[in-house]
Amino acid sequence: MKRLRISAISYLNTAPLMWDFEHGDAGADFEISYTIPSQCAAQLKAGTADIGIIPVAAYAVIPDLAILPGVAIAARRAVRSILLVSKVPLERIRTVALDTSSMTSAALTKVLFAKWWGGQPEFAAVPPDIDQMLRHHDAGLLIGDPALRIDRTQYFTYDLAEEWHRLTEKPFVFAFWAVRQAALSGQDFNLDLAAIFQRSRDHGLQPESLARIAREWAPRLGLSETDVRAYLTQNIHYELDSPCLEGLQLFLRYARECGALPAAPMLNFLEVVRTVAS
Repeated sequence: MKRLRISAISYLNTAPLMWDFEHGDAGADFEISYTIPSQCAAQLKAGTADIGIIPVAAYAVIPDLAILPGVAIAARRAVRSILLVSKVPLERIRTVALDTSSMTSAALTKVLFAKWWGGQPEFAAVPPDIDQMLRHHDAGLLIGDPALRIDRTQYFTYDLAEEWHRLTEKPFVFAFWAVRQAALSGQDFNLDLAAIFQRSRDHGLQPESLARIAREWAPRLGLSETDVRAYLTQNIHYELDSPCLEGLQLFLRYARECGALPAAPMLNFLEVVRTVAS
Protein backbone atom coordinates (compact mmCIF):
# COMPACT_ATOMS: atom_id res chain seq x y z
CA MET A 1 0.00 0.00 0.00
CA LYS A 2 1.38 3.42 -0.98
CA ARG A 3 2.48 5.65 1.89
CA LEU A 4 0.62 8.93 2.26
CA ARG A 5 2.76 12.00 1.55
CA ILE A 6 2.85 14.73 4.21
CA SER A 7 3.80 18.30 3.37
CA ALA A 8 4.82 20.06 6.59
CA ILE A 9 6.04 23.57 7.39
CA SER A 10 9.60 24.27 8.46
CA TYR A 11 8.74 26.80 11.21
CA LEU A 12 9.17 26.59 14.96
CA ASN A 13 5.42 26.59 15.59
CA THR A 14 4.97 23.25 13.81
CA ALA A 15 7.71 21.45 15.77
CA PRO A 16 5.32 20.08 18.43
CA LEU A 17 2.91 18.86 15.74
CA MET A 18 5.65 16.83 14.05
CA TRP A 19 6.99 15.20 17.22
CA ASP A 20 5.93 11.60 16.59
CA PHE A 21 6.91 11.83 12.93
CA GLU A 22 10.44 12.98 13.81
CA HIS A 23 11.02 11.25 17.16
CA GLY A 24 8.55 8.35 17.22
CA ASP A 25 7.27 5.58 14.99
CA ALA A 26 4.68 7.58 13.01
CA GLY A 27 7.22 8.74 10.42
CA ALA A 28 7.69 5.22 9.10
CA ASP A 29 4.14 5.20 7.74
CA PHE A 30 4.41 8.42 5.74
CA GLU A 31 6.65 10.28 3.29
CA ILE A 32 7.45 13.68 4.79
CA SER A 33 8.74 16.87 3.18
CA TYR A 34 9.13 20.40 4.54
CA THR A 35 8.40 23.72 2.89
CA ILE A 36 6.76 27.12 3.53
CA PRO A 37 3.00 27.53 4.09
CA SER A 38 2.11 28.77 0.61
CA GLN A 39 4.06 25.95 -1.05
CA CYS A 40 2.52 23.39 1.29
CA ALA A 41 -0.87 24.44 -0.05
CA ALA A 42 0.42 24.40 -3.63
CA GLN A 43 1.67 20.82 -3.24
CA LEU A 44 -1.69 19.69 -1.91
CA LYS A 45 -3.49 21.43 -4.76
CA ALA A 46 -1.16 19.86 -7.35
CA GLY A 47 -1.57 16.39 -5.85
CA THR A 48 2.13 16.04 -5.05
CA ALA A 49 1.20 15.84 -1.35
CA ASP A 50 -1.70 14.01 0.27
CA ILE A 51 -1.78 15.65 3.71
CA GLY A 52 -0.66 19.17 4.52
CA ILE A 53 -0.61 21.63 7.40
CA ILE A 54 -2.24 24.19 5.17
CA PRO A 55 -2.98 27.88 5.66
CA VAL A 56 -6.72 28.15 6.29
CA ALA A 57 -6.98 30.44 3.26
CA ALA A 58 -6.03 27.47 1.09
CA TYR A 59 -9.25 25.73 2.10
CA ALA A 60 -11.10 28.30 -0.01
CA VAL A 61 -9.13 27.51 -3.17
CA ILE A 62 -8.32 23.77 -3.02
CA PRO A 63 -11.24 21.43 -3.74
CA ASP A 64 -11.94 18.01 -2.21
CA LEU A 65 -10.25 18.51 1.15
CA ALA A 66 -11.14 17.01 4.51
CA ILE A 67 -9.92 18.67 7.71
CA LEU A 68 -8.27 16.50 10.34
CA PRO A 69 -10.19 17.46 13.49
CA GLY A 70 -8.83 18.77 16.74
CA VAL A 71 -5.43 20.18 15.69
CA ALA A 72 -4.60 23.71 14.58
CA ILE A 73 -2.05 26.47 14.68
CA ALA A 74 -4.09 29.24 16.24
CA ALA A 75 -3.83 32.14 18.66
CA ARG A 76 -6.17 33.34 21.37
CA ARG A 77 -4.22 36.56 21.94
CA ALA A 78 -0.95 37.97 20.57
CA VAL A 79 0.89 35.41 18.43
CA ARG A 80 4.27 37.21 18.00
CA SER A 81 5.06 35.47 14.71
CA ILE A 82 2.55 37.26 12.45
CA LEU A 83 3.56 40.91 12.29
CA LEU A 84 2.85 43.94 10.19
CA VAL A 85 6.14 45.85 10.43
CA SER A 86 5.99 49.50 9.42
CA LYS A 87 8.13 52.60 8.99
CA VAL A 88 5.12 54.80 9.76
CA PRO A 89 2.09 54.70 12.06
CA LEU A 90 -0.85 52.58 10.93
CA GLU A 91 -2.94 55.50 9.69
CA ARG A 92 -0.15 56.61 7.34
CA ILE A 93 0.44 53.23 5.64
CA ARG A 94 -0.23 53.45 1.90
CA THR A 95 1.75 50.48 0.53
CA VAL A 96 2.20 47.02 2.05
CA ALA A 97 4.60 44.23 1.05
CA LEU A 98 2.99 40.85 1.76
CA ASP A 99 5.26 37.92 2.63
CA THR A 100 5.18 35.48 -0.30
CA SER A 101 5.32 32.62 2.24
CA SER A 102 1.86 33.60 3.43
CA MET A 103 -1.71 33.03 2.30
CA THR A 104 -3.86 33.35 5.42
CA SER A 105 -1.96 36.21 7.03
CA ALA A 106 -1.97 38.12 3.74
CA ALA A 107 -5.75 37.73 3.58
CA LEU A 108 -6.05 38.73 7.25
CA THR A 109 -4.03 41.88 6.57
CA LYS A 110 -6.47 42.82 3.81
CA VAL A 111 -9.46 42.09 6.06
CA LEU A 112 -8.09 44.26 8.87
CA PHE A 113 -7.51 47.20 6.53
CA ALA A 114 -10.85 46.79 4.76
CA LYS A 115 -13.05 46.39 7.83
CA TRP A 116 -11.30 48.38 10.57
CA TRP A 117 -8.02 50.09 9.79
CA GLY A 118 -9.02 51.91 6.60
CA GLY A 119 -6.63 53.63 4.23
CA GLN A 120 -7.03 51.20 1.29
CA PRO A 121 -3.28 50.58 0.79
CA GLU A 122 -1.74 48.96 -2.25
CA PHE A 123 -0.50 45.40 -1.71
CA ALA A 124 2.40 43.60 -3.37
CA ALA A 125 3.77 40.08 -2.86
CA VAL A 126 7.44 40.28 -1.80
CA PRO A 127 9.95 37.75 -0.38
CA PRO A 128 10.27 37.97 3.44
CA ASP A 129 13.25 40.32 3.78
CA ILE A 130 12.19 43.27 5.91
CA ASP A 131 14.95 45.59 4.65
CA GLN A 132 13.92 45.00 1.04
CA MET A 133 10.24 45.21 1.92
CA LEU A 134 10.58 48.59 3.60
CA ARG A 135 12.88 49.97 0.93
CA HIS A 136 9.94 50.27 -1.45
CA HIS A 137 6.88 50.02 0.83
CA ASP A 138 5.58 51.66 3.98
CA ALA A 139 5.04 48.32 5.73
CA GLY A 140 5.74 44.63 5.36
CA LEU A 141 3.93 41.53 6.55
CA LEU A 142 6.22 38.88 8.03
CA ILE A 143 5.15 35.44 9.23
CA GLY A 144 6.78 32.59 11.12
CA ASP A 145 10.41 32.57 12.18
CA PRO A 146 11.39 35.79 10.32
CA ALA A 147 8.76 37.66 12.35
CA LEU A 148 10.12 36.24 15.62
CA ARG A 149 13.54 37.66 14.77
CA ILE A 150 12.29 41.24 14.30
CA ASP A 151 13.61 43.87 16.71
CA ARG A 152 10.28 45.46 17.47
CA THR A 153 11.91 48.52 19.07
CA GLN A 154 13.06 49.63 15.61
CA TYR A 155 9.63 49.78 13.92
CA PHE A 156 5.93 50.27 14.37
CA THR A 157 4.68 46.70 14.71
CA TYR A 158 1.17 45.28 14.76
CA ASP A 159 0.50 41.69 15.87
CA LEU A 160 -2.29 40.52 13.56
CA ALA A 161 -3.72 37.90 15.92
CA GLU A 162 -3.79 40.44 18.73
CA GLU A 163 -5.56 42.93 16.48
CA TRP A 164 -8.09 40.31 15.33
CA HIS A 165 -8.87 39.34 18.93
CA ARG A 166 -9.17 42.98 19.98
CA LEU A 167 -11.66 43.69 17.20
CA THR A 168 -13.68 40.45 17.21
CA GLU A 169 -13.04 38.91 20.67
CA LYS A 170 -12.39 35.59 18.90
CA PRO A 171 -9.30 33.42 18.39
CA PHE A 172 -7.63 33.31 15.01
CA VAL A 173 -6.79 30.06 13.21
CA PHE A 174 -3.80 30.22 10.88
CA ALA A 175 -3.47 26.60 9.76
CA PHE A 176 -4.81 23.08 10.17
CA TRP A 177 -4.09 19.61 8.83
CA ALA A 178 -6.08 18.66 5.72
CA VAL A 179 -6.09 15.59 3.50
CA ARG A 180 -7.08 15.17 -0.13
CA GLN A 181 -10.10 12.87 -0.12
CA ALA A 182 -8.89 11.23 -3.33
CA ALA A 183 -5.72 10.16 -1.51
CA LEU A 184 -7.75 8.06 0.91
CA SER A 185 -8.88 5.70 -1.83
CA GLY A 186 -7.24 2.32 -1.31
CA GLN A 187 -5.91 3.21 2.13
CA ASP A 188 -6.41 1.03 5.19
CA PHE A 189 -9.79 2.03 6.58
CA ASN A 190 -8.47 1.35 10.09
CA LEU A 191 -5.77 4.01 9.70
CA ASP A 192 -7.00 6.64 12.16
CA LEU A 193 -5.35 9.76 10.79
CA ALA A 194 -7.05 12.09 13.25
CA ALA A 195 -5.73 10.10 16.22
CA ILE A 196 -2.21 9.89 14.75
CA PHE A 197 -1.92 13.66 14.28
CA GLN A 198 -3.59 14.51 17.59
CA ARG A 199 -1.30 12.10 19.45
CA SER A 200 1.78 13.61 17.81
CA ARG A 201 0.65 17.08 18.93
CA ASP A 202 0.05 15.86 22.47
CA HIS A 203 3.48 14.22 22.68
CA GLY A 204 5.13 17.33 21.26
CA LEU A 205 3.61 19.51 23.96
CA GLN A 206 4.86 17.38 26.85
CA PRO A 207 7.38 19.28 29.04
CA GLU A 208 10.36 17.11 28.07
CA SER A 209 9.52 17.50 24.37
CA LEU A 210 9.18 21.28 24.68
CA ALA A 211 12.52 21.42 26.49
CA ARG A 212 14.22 19.59 23.63
CA ILE A 213 12.53 21.77 20.99
CA ALA A 214 13.65 24.87 22.87
CA ARG A 215 17.27 23.65 23.05
CA GLU A 216 17.34 22.92 19.33
CA TRP A 217 15.51 26.00 18.08
CA ALA A 218 16.75 28.78 20.37
CA PRO A 219 20.18 29.11 18.71
CA ARG A 220 18.64 28.93 15.22
CA LEU A 221 16.37 31.90 15.96
CA GLY A 222 18.64 33.89 18.27
CA LEU A 223 16.11 33.55 21.10
CA SER A 224 16.44 32.20 24.61
CA GLU A 225 15.12 28.74 25.44
CA THR A 226 12.67 30.38 27.84
CA ASP A 227 11.40 32.62 25.05
CA VAL A 228 10.90 29.66 22.71
CA ARG A 229 8.97 27.70 25.35
CA ALA A 230 6.81 30.75 26.13
CA TYR A 231 6.00 31.20 22.44
CA LEU A 232 4.92 27.57 22.04
CA THR A 233 2.90 27.42 25.26
CA GLN A 234 1.49 30.95 25.60
CA ASN A 235 1.24 32.38 22.09
CA ILE A 236 0.34 29.34 19.98
CA HIS A 237 -2.89 27.45 20.62
CA TYR A 238 -2.85 23.96 19.11
CA GLU A 239 -6.53 22.99 19.57
CA LEU A 240 -9.13 23.33 16.82
CA ASP A 241 -11.86 23.85 19.43
CA SER A 242 -15.27 25.51 19.25
CA PRO A 243 -14.07 29.11 19.83
CA CYS A 244 -11.42 28.63 17.13
CA LEU A 245 -14.00 27.28 14.70
CA GLU A 246 -16.17 30.34 15.33
CA GLY A 247 -13.21 32.62 14.66
CA LEU A 248 -12.29 30.64 11.55
CA GLN A 249 -15.76 30.87 10.06
CA LEU A 250 -15.94 34.59 10.81
CA PHE A 251 -12.60 35.17 9.09
CA LEU A 252 -13.64 33.22 5.99
CA ARG A 253 -16.85 35.25 5.82
CA TYR A 254 -15.06 38.60 6.19
CA ALA A 255 -12.38 37.56 3.67
CA ARG A 256 -15.08 36.74 1.13
CA GLU A 257 -16.96 39.98 1.79
CA CYS A 258 -13.88 42.16 1.23
CA GLY A 259 -12.60 40.14 -1.75
CA ALA A 260 -9.49 38.80 -0.01
CA LEU A 261 -10.60 35.19 -0.66
CA PRO A 262 -13.24 33.41 -2.72
CA ALA A 263 -16.17 31.82 -0.94
CA ALA A 264 -15.02 28.77 1.01
CA PRO A 265 -16.98 25.50 1.15
CA MET A 266 -18.51 24.32 4.40
CA LEU A 267 -15.95 22.96 6.84
CA ASN A 268 -15.64 19.26 6.03
CA PHE A 269 -14.05 17.04 8.68
CA LEU A 270 -12.42 13.67 8.18
CA GLU A 271 -14.82 11.71 10.39
CA VAL A 272 -17.75 12.82 8.24
CA VAL A 273 -15.96 11.88 5.04
CA ARG A 274 -15.05 8.41 6.29
CA THR A 275 -18.53 7.76 7.70
CA VAL A 276 -20.13 8.65 4.39
CA ALA A 277 -17.57 6.49 2.55
CA SER A 278 -18.50 3.48 4.65
